[in-house]
Amino acid sequence: MASFPFRRETLATSSSTSVAGDVARQGTRLGLGTKLAYGFGSVAFGVKDGGFNYFLLLFYGTVVGLEPGLVGLAILIALVLDAISDPLVGYWSDNLHSRWGRRHPFMYASAIPVAATYYLLWNPPEGLSQGELFVFLLGLAVLIRTFITFYETPSSALLPELTADYEERTSLQTFRIMFGWVGGNAMTVLMFGALLVPTAQYSHGILNRDGYASYGIIASALIFTAIVVSALATHRHIPNLRQPPAKQQFSLRRLFGEMFETLRESSFLALFWATVMGSVATGLSAALAFVMLSYFWGFSSEQQFIWTALVFFSALIAFAIAPAIGKRFGKKKAVIVLGIVAFTVAPAPVILRLMGLMPENGDPILFPLVAAINTLDLSLIIALQAILYSMIADLVESSELRTGRRSEGVFYAAVTFTRKCTVGLGSFTGGLILTAISFPQGADPSTVRADTLWWLGAAYAPSLWVLWLAMLFCISRYRITKEEHEANLERLASRQ
Repeated sequence: MASFPFRRETLATSSSTSVAGDVARQGTRLGLGTKLAYGFGSVAFGVKDGGFNYFLLLFYGTVVGLEPGLVGLAILIALVLDAISDPLVGYWSDNLHSRWGRRHPFMYASAIPVAATYYLLWNPPEGLSQGELFVFLLGLAVLIRTFITFYETPSSALLPELTADYEERTSLQTFRIMFGWVGGNAMTVLMFGALLVPTAQYSHGILNRDGYASYGIIASALIFTAIVVSALATHRHIPNLRQPPAKQQFSLRRLFGEMFETLRESSFLALFWATVMGSVATGLSAALAFVMLSYFWGFSSEQQFIWTALVFFSALIAFAIAPAIGKRFGKKKAVIVLGIVAFTVAPAPVILRLMGLMPENGDPILFPLVAAINTLDLSLIIALQAILYSMIADLVESSELRTGRRSEGVFYAAVTFTRKCTVGLGSFTGGLILTAISFPQGADPSTVRADTLWWLGAAYAPSLWVLWLAMLFCISRYRITKEEHEANLERLASRQ
């Protein structure tokens, strides 16, 4: 692979594939081009995640006509299958021997399958029965989630290989989180600004089936572009990345034994359950976001367009504050502080509405008030995510000390799995809420009964609070500090 040109980052040396190289790269500051290229790849997951989070339940449950509970069930079943496929892909990418390194073959191979299946998801055949629609959705959900794992897990696993520096990992993860949010939100803005618009056939923009079909074409093209561009742009770093362990004879017993040994790390278990709880809360919020905006708050399509556009400001604010807060407080304390503030504020407008303390729908002050609260609160949540996911990278060296193996792929497979919980358990819970309160399908927002909307808010806000509090409790069990991380690098170097 020496024939591929690449630019060495500051302090990179010929020993960068060794433990000593990790210590040397403690002070590495990656170039802006590397951060932009690496971060841009997250657009693929962001677009897929945005579609699943915000529009899938709305599209299949309201527009196509599949029972919302069945939509949630299909995604939940796919999630269960992910629990098997994700760690296998992660383990495979940790141990792959190829002239293109451990990660890039997976990234290249995923581009076309992800894009093709995502297009089909938003263009289902007409005239299918409930059972046929369920099978169609379930099959595509399984395929898309498997194919995105083949990209997202190896791509994410590059982070701890690109830099060993505690704070630089937070910076690099911030780029990745920002691009994920911006990419997904760009498609959401496009949906409400140009695709989901009222027509003579559709009285409300969210019911416009043709808009979802157009979204499938545009989104799948963007996913393909993000994967290919990021893979090509980071290809030149392959000579600097860690090499796979020596080949061994395949054994299922050894494979699962090594995975379970790796994932027994106590700090990993704390992060795993924290990200599961946080992802389910995010998924529930996302799955019901536009149901809440359209029905609970009564916002128009134009107001929803502005609402989604404001997410860009949230991402930029988070991009600016996440590295600084992580450096100031340390990663664990930063996540807890951000979480306490953000998770107290987020459901507050809904609770105040249930208590009769918010302006009525249609009041000129309502939209700017709720939108301002959401924009600032979302910036804290995005910053929290950036710091939280960077904590995964610091597990790699701790695990290597204990097991003698580099297992970036296995750890990040767990992260990919928990992020999919966003649309698995989150969408499932959202579907159950809509079914439990007998929320009408395809109804005009002005025709939904007031008591139905009250029960929607009463089920929504407390569910979020319970999940977020559970997340912060799990975070409190994480143990790796900056000092411990640097000591781990030194101990690994002394072993070498």
